[in-house]
Amino acid sequence: MKNFVKNYRMSLVLLISILLGGLLGVVLGPKAKVLEPFGQIFLNLMFTIIVPLVFFSVTASIANMGSMNRLGKIIITIAIVFVTTALISGLLSIIGVLLFNPTKGIEMDTIKAILSGSGDDIAKSAEQLSLPQQLVNTITVGDFSGLLSKSNMLQLIVFSVLFGISTALVGEKATVVKDFLNAMSSILMKIVKIIMYYAPIGLGCYFASVIGQLGTQILEGYLRVFLLYLGLAIINYFIFFSLYAYLSSGKVGFKAFWKNAIAPTVTALATCSSAATIPVNLEATKKIGVPNDIAETVIPLGVNTHKDGSVIGGVLKIVFLFGLFGKDINNLPMLLSILAVGFLVGAVMGAIPGGGLIGEMLIISVYGFPLAALPIIAVISTIIDAPATVLNSTGNTVCAMLVTRFVDGKKWLSKVSNK
Repeated sequence: MKNFVKNYRMSLVLLISILLGGLLGVVLGPKAKVLEPFGQIFLNLMFTIIVPLVFFSVTASIANMGSMNRLGKIIITIAIVFVTTALISGLLSIIGVLLFNPTKGIEMDTIKAILSGSGDDIAKSAEQLSLPQQLVNTITVGDFSGLLSKSNMLQLIVFSVLFGISTALVGEKATVVKDFLNAMSSILMKIVKIIMYYAPIGLGCYFASVIGQLGTQILEGYLRVFLLYLGLAIINYFIFFSLYAYLSSGKVGFKAFWKNAIAPTVTALATCSSAATIPVNLEATKKIGVPNDIAETVIPLGVNTHKDGSVIGGVLKIVFLFGLFGKDINNLPMLLSILAVGFLVGAVMGAIPGGGLIGEMLIISVYGFPLAALPIIAVISTIIDAPATVLNSTGNTVCAMLVTRFVDGKKWLSKVSNK
């Protein structure tokens, strides 16, 4: 019992804090918004640390690699693991909507209120959406100052990888730079630990505010979507994540994952932000025994490019609109199309709360839905935000284990334990 309390103390404190916060939100209702500033302090502290943390952790990890062959192997393995697990999530959601169509029983009269007033701002957003230009904007920025924002995380990672590779290739001349990168990475992780002392208060207050304001808005047809999503999320979280952990290193990997998965899960659930969970995820993967170079590449990269929860959400949004507008999904080409677009939506979704506009506009433009459909799926984004963030974030933790399995061999965790 003592060992249990010792191992799970922080996770239990976080879990209790958001449960109390949720209860307080239900009791206070919209009045709970008064607690939001205390939660926003925690989020702001986390968001402030993200840009330097990602830059120094990624560059230090790559710069310290003894061989560029290892980096290449890691990147290729990450791509394979990310695509495979995301497609599995997409297939799961396809099966879910075929068995339980979320549009049954939904009255169009209920939706008309959401459709009203959608207009010019949405049209402007649609005009701004250009897939070739979006690709450019996804991986690059036009000015160095653009990298200093959590809104451009993938662009920052691309620059960090280039910086790290260049540092490693320079060799001994860059020794001072390597030492600086390592020192800064350690300092920033220490800052994260200090911030986490405030986490129980910050997360509890933030969660109380969210529940207080959102708790009564999950109505009618959206309740069906939420319940279906929740069921799929539970299956993915407990069954598939357990399977991935087991595949990574057998029973030892299974136990190691669940011993360290609670803190990232709770943080993701409370903040609804994969970006805010980066520091907690990094700490969890390193506690599991994932090598630094893999952990510090998988976690930041996964925040932007690996989102099992967003893939499931993308499929549900498409199917929801198909049902409302009378389009048939019961044929293989259409199901494959939905899976592909859902996968793409998961790849381009933003890493911060409310960052799904681009993905939603992509759905509307690909299938030719009217612009007024955007508010419909915007509501869905809101109600599935918390469980989706859990899958997105915690999925990166178990993917880091899978990547290590294929890079360092099936006995990787035993080697770590013996050190």
